Amino acid sequence: MLVEPKQRKQRPETETDREQIIQAVIEEIRPNLQRDGGDCQLVKIDGNKIMVNLTGACVFCKLSSFTLEGIQARLVERLGEFVRLIPVADAAKARH
Repeated sequence: MLVEPKQRKQRPETETDREQIIQAVIEEIRPNLQRDGGDCQLVKIDGNKIMVNLTGACVFCKLSSFTLEGIQARLVERLGEFVRLIPVADAAKARH
């Protein structure tokens, strides 16, 4: 289960701020995933679409959709805007 942080809606002023917030949210949840043999990495940000790559145990986990929903909810809360978290199977293809 993801632990809810106390930080809320930072409203990024620049794209760099926005990217840092997105990366920070992903970094917050990674230790929980890694503990169970999985991982989540930021691949690409394209407007309101945030592409991530789930690896390890997360690939075949039946609860990965709940993990993604939790990450997306935390991103929406922190950014103060709607974003869509999209899992990509091949990070190399998503970057092009």
